[in-house]
Amino acid sequence: MIRFVSGSDAESLLKIYAQYIDTPVTFDYSLPTVTQFQNNINRIVSEYPYLVYEEEGIILGYAYAHRHMEKAAYQWNAETTIYLDRDACSRGIGTRLYSVLLDLLKLQGVRNVYGCVTHPNERSERLHEALGFQKTGTYHQAGYKCGRWYDVVWYELSLTDHQDGEEPLEPCSIHDVAPALLRMAMD
Repeated sequence: MIRFVSGSDAESLLKIYAQYIDTPVTFDYSLPTVTQFQNNINRIVSEYPYLVYEEEGIILGYAYAHRHMEKAAYQWNAETTIYLDRDACSRGIGTRLYSVLLDLLKLQGVRNVYGCVTHPNERSERLHEALGFQKTGTYHQAGYKCGRWYDVVWYELSLTDHQDGEEPLEPCSIHDVAPALLRMAMD
């Protein structure tokens, strides 16, 4: 089941994130505290979707989006993030979770979505490409972790057409999307 994050999920999500802290999948060097993680969740959910995938009461993954860049002209862009419990990988959970996230972002009026992937990360690269993302560029040797330098590959996906001269509506908060539309996207 895919659902929105709840206030009691931070510890479970942090356990999933902890599986990657000693890898180059994340460039964090140390695991955040539960409070720090919850504060990050709270910041994100004020505007964007933050989803969890749960089976039989156990959270197996999460995905969220946040503003990609701060200047006003970038407000139609979002950056996405996904983490799965290692035992839940290669079961289609990431594809389902990410697809719902993309549908929700489109409902908000987001037009472009960007994913940032440490290279190599074959699973994440395949996920982005399977969902239609295109590689847009590489930051070479952008991060140092686990005794070596890693590249970062950026992916992008356009969620809608772009028409010059057509004034786009400002994206809305996830909280302003009609509940019926949210339910349809989450089913």
